[in-house]
Amino acid sequence: MNLFSEIRDEKENILPFDGIVNYYGVCIPFDEANRYYDKLLQHLAWKRDLVVMFGKRIETKRKVAWYGDRTYKYTYSNNTKLALPWNEVLMEIKELTEQITGESYNSCLANLYHDGSEGMAWHSDNEKELKVNGAIASLSFGAERRFSFKHKVKNNKVSIILEHGSLLLMKGTTQKHWLHRLPPTKKQFTPRVNLTFRNIIDHP
Repeated sequence: MNLFSEIRDEKENILPFDGIVNYYGVCIPFDEANRYYDKLLQHLAWKRDLVVMFGKRIETKRKVAWYGDRTYKYTYSNNTKLALPWNEVLMEIKELTEQITGESYNSCLANLYHDGSEGMAWHSDNEKELKVNGAIASLSFGAERRFSFKHKVKNNKVSIILEHGSLLLMKGTTQKHWLHRLPPTKKQFTPRVNLTFRNIIDHP
């Protein structure tokens, strides 16, 4: 069953140069997006994220869950995670995402932001485990949040509102030339679940 409907032109690039970011808008109908949102909250192995700053391990309010085809290792913020096997709801969403983007993915980092006070600072998804210039598909469920990009050299900025049931695709040299973040806001008091499907390099 194809749940993606009223999809925006995937060729529209919201970045002015040095990368490709396609925003498809709302791709999952409202009732289906609600169903996924509830299942993701209930059935993912959510844990508070850990980051190492100035030699100290800090536990974040934001929660994460890491899944993949195999027990892939993924290290960021000096913390390494081992992927869990796909569950039914993630596999269903992954197949839908591959259908609409024309890309394939072998892993997913899920993020749970409990309210608008939780966000992510400027960063690029350029860890050594990730496929160079590989596609990263980001699906949003729950609260609408602003998502921003900033060029690493020229300082150009682009922002977009990520809606409930929406899909955003980053690919090409985006991670090389651009930073992105989820800024905190005082206007949201409900949770947001974000699924970022990506590709880990499968070393033998």
